[in-house]
Amino acid sequence: MSTPERVMPPLDADERTSLESWLDFYRSTLAQKCDGLEEHQLREASVAPSSITLLGLVQHMAEVERNWFRRILAQEDAPPIFDNGAGPGTHDGGFDLAEGATYETALAVWQTEIARARAHCAAHSLDDTGPFMGGQVTLRWIYTHMIAEYARHCGHADFLRERLDGLTGV
Repeated sequence: MSTPERVMPPLDADERTSLESWLDFYRSTLAQKCDGLEEHQLREASVAPSSITLLGLVQHMAEVERNWFRRILAQEDAPPIFDNGAGPGTHDGGFDLAEGATYETALAVWQTEIARARAHCAAHSLDDTGPFMGGQVTLRWIYTHMIAEYARHCGHADFLRERLDGLTGV
């Protein structure tokens, strides 16, 4: 799979286009942080005690996409994707890596979840809601949350990538 081009969000778009564009910008940023690295580098943690890896971030974001757009917005029964091998009831949000986890597999799963998210979003207005924490959450709120989630994890990815090969600013 090729890394998606990172497109600057438009400066004068309507609200929905702005939200979608910023989300896609950060999705592409995370993919670029992983681009060109060897499998062992994608599995390498930053510094102790952190166990965060670039591969774990990709797996995590696939889980996050699934949670917000499929479980919450579309109200699908979509179980967790990545099993860390620790047994039932130990789901970690995708951060932990199973023995045989690969970037190729995680990337394909993540891209599939993004495609499903886009399809669900296209079928909803910004004011449409899904159940969350005993209330209702709008698609607008979900977009805003997802942008923040990706931005935070892209910051983690910046540090991981810089530590691996010195690359910054992508």
